[in-house]
Amino acid sequence: MPSTHKKDKPWDTDDIDKWKIEPFTKEDSSGPFLEESSFMTLFPKYRERYLKDAWPLVTKALEKHGIAATLDLVEGSMTVKTTRKTYDPAAILKARDLIKLLARSVPAPQAIKILEDGMACDIIKIRSLVRNKERFVKRRQRILGQNGTTLKALELLTQTYILVHGNTVSVMGGYKGLKEVRRVVEDTMRNIHPIYMIKELMIKRELAKDPALAHEDWSRYLPNFKKRTLSKRRTPFKVTDKSKKSYTPFPPAPEKSKVDMQIETGEYFLSKQAKQRAAEVERAEKAKQKKEEKKREREAEFVPPEEDTGKSKKRKKSHD
Repeated sequence: MPSTHKKDKPWDTDDIDKWKIEPFTKEDSSGPFLEESSFMTLFPKYRERYLKDAWPLVTKALEKHGIAATLDLVEGSMTVKTTRKTYDPAAILKARDLIKLLARSVPAPQAIKILEDGMACDIIKIRSLVRNKERFVKRRQRILGQNGTTLKALELLTQTYILVHGNTVSVMGGYKGLKEVRRVVEDTMRNIHPIYMIKELMIKRELAKDPALAHEDWSRYLPNFKKRTLSKRRTPFKVTDKSKKSYTPFPPAPEKSKVDMQIETGEYFLSKQAKQRAAEVERAEKAKQKKEEKKREREAEFVPPEEDTGKSKKRKKSHD
């Protein structure tokens, strides 16, 4: 059978964008869906008031796509489901992402943008990446940076919207941007500073502007940061003396135990009452010494400083 793939295709020209996603319209739909699809998500108590105020805006945006949405304040949940008017099969998945973002404290005007074509979201869970709570808080703060500068730089370089909230990072934008942000966030939580990734993204952005480098390898232009790890060996509290000593065939004398020291001092042979009396006497002596030290410190505050009288010695006049 002759090959057909080498035939001329007059309709296939260079000006056609093969990766362009055409908008899905009502004319493309075959009719109403046979089954109803629904998604439900819970939201925290502190989001209740905001969602109640912003819910008309959310329902208005979903009605355009034929999606019904309900807000249950008693149960603390949001539900979206398809209706007879739904024509786009992907609309219910977009609506699911919308209520997820609303539950993660993303503002409603920003969250509604998820319904647009080419817009996706990613909720990155970061709490499980770091065990220590204090270390987790410090590394999460690195994503934000001072006055949110690091976060703003990431948003500009990746063309995304990022919200760090609690134990998650919510990201909205294109698929390529989401991939880059996830890599930066996960590396930051693994103790790699985000400034290295930001520098790499800035270089890639400049290289993308040059059409001559479109089909070249960019690895030689990117910075290669060496990992510097300090020794993880802990220094002991008691450092043994490793200086050379004269050789002796006899082992060192064993350290005296607590009982041996008590026998030497005679404390071991005292009765229980005598031991208690001795301990009380010792405590009384320590208290007395401490009291005297404090008394001296208080009296030192009332000692007047030495004053300079200012009397200058009279010089003897020399008679020539």
